[in-house]
Amino acid sequence: VQLQASGGGLVQAGDSLRLSCAGSGRTFISYSMGWFRQAPGKEREFVAWISYRDRSKQYQDSVKGRFTIARDNAKSTVYLQMNSLKPEDTAVYYCAASPFYQVKTEPRGYDYWGQGTQVTVSS
Repeated sequence: VQLQASGGGLVQAGDSLRLSCAGSGRTFISYSMGWFRQAPGKEREFVAWISYRDRSKQYQDSVKGRFTIARDNAKSTVYLQMNSLKPEDTAVYYCAASPFYQVKTEPRGYDYWGQGTQVTVSS
C-alpha cells in the first residue's frame, strides 16, 4: 500500500483543517488506518485510528472532541478533520496503514507510512 498525505497548511488558532490520505491498491480496505504527528524535537505520537470498515475509532485524549477520523474505502482515502486547532497541534502529520484489527497506538504497529504533511497553527 502506498499512501499520500495532503491538506496541511498554516492556520490560526481556532481554525479547521482537513487532512487526506490517499491509498493505492485494492488492499486498502484490508488495513486499519492511523494518523500520527511529530513535532520538532519530539517523538512521533498517536493521534487517531479507524478500523477496516469504519466501525471503531480511537483518539488521543488531547484531540478528543476536536478531531474526527473517517475513511472512504471506495476512494481508498482516510481523512482527519481537525477543528478548534491549537498551537500545540503544530507538527508534521503522517497517515499509516496497520494490518492489525485491534487499535495500535505505537508506530511499530503500522507497516506503511505516508510522506507527512505539515500543520502549523499560529497563536
